[in-house]
Amino acid sequence: MRPRLVPRQAPSRWMALLAPLVAALATLLSGAILFAALGRDPLEALWVFFVSPISNWYGVGELGIKATPLILCATGLAVGFRGGVWNIGAEGQLILGAITGGGLALLFPDGAGLWLLPAMLVAGVLGGMLWAAIPALLRTRFHTNEILTSLMLSYVAAQLLGYLVHGPWRSPEGFNFPESILFSADATLPIILPGTRLHPGILAALGSALLVWLLMARLFPGYQIKVVGMARPAAAYAGFSHSRIVWLGMLAGGGLAGLAGVMEVAGPIGQLMPRISPGYGFAAIIVAFLGRLHPVGVVLAGLLMALLYLGGEQAQIGLGLPPAVTGLFQGMLLFFLLASDVFINFRVVWGPLAPRLKG
Repeated sequence: MRPRLVPRQAPSRWMALLAPLVAALATLLSGAILFAALGRDPLEALWVFFVSPISNWYGVGELGIKATPLILCATGLAVGFRGGVWNIGAEGQLILGAITGGGLALLFPDGAGLWLLPAMLVAGVLGGMLWAAIPALLRTRFHTNEILTSLMLSYVAAQLLGYLVHGPWRSPEGFNFPESILFSADATLPIILPGTRLHPGILAALGSALLVWLLMARLFPGYQIKVVGMARPAAAYAGFSHSRIVWLGMLAGGGLAGLAGVMEVAGPIGQLMPRISPGYGFAAIIVAFLGRLHPVGVVLAGLLMALLYLGGEQAQIGLGLPPAVTGLFQGMLLFFLLASDVFINFRVVWGPLAPRLKG
């Protein structure tokens, strides 16, 4: 007797919607077991990890700061994923947005008026779109796998940023540290919640989610994206251009990732340095699928993932755990989400294997 996975005739829609919640609860339970195995009190450890970071307004502000790039990147990625365009390079597109937007700030070290910050945001969006256009061009012109090209370009972007802050953009007053000068007041985002570091980026993230919802639910290009993603032959028969969907998906993801990058350097960081992201672009892939590629789900998943980042930092301070605990929780969350999807789409049958047909 051997267990087999048999496809379900009609997967439950409700279970598909509840799967992220099931995955989150399973992650909590596994985390409690993990903390107990490490000799920590599970309830106290879970409190430190998930509740303590947002127990005051400053913590709430930090949650918004962490959630902003995650929501922006994941919202853009979800557009492409719905159309079968697998942009895995949001990390590199985020970095290019930081370079292009931050480079504009460095051109005006003493400020240049109210126009500078909006221009930086536009430059960040264009930088991210430019970096995403490379795998889009390779896919549509040469049929190159966009997964590989977008991923590899992330490392190229990181090396480019490292070269700039170690070389031509390094601050002469930075005691030889690899960092640029601090941005002027005209080039930094204002604080919207007194006593915190929360900036208007969270409003931009929520606004992007609303715009993507309008695109996917109310506009014809969004309908084309969904049709191409669900049934590409049917989309081709209807005259929907696959190349156009590739460009739309890649540019949407690149633009929003670039916006996230420039908001990071114009917000909590305030300058360019070799490491401006702890992996937001890669974590956004988990956020997109945890949110079921729906803008509302992405916002909720982004807040949860941001809490994991904050909880990991708090666990290092309060529990003496290594930084890898954040990645461990992210991995468990993704694992349980994928496991839930397996049981949604398949059922376990115990019995002998079906005989193979001859001939």
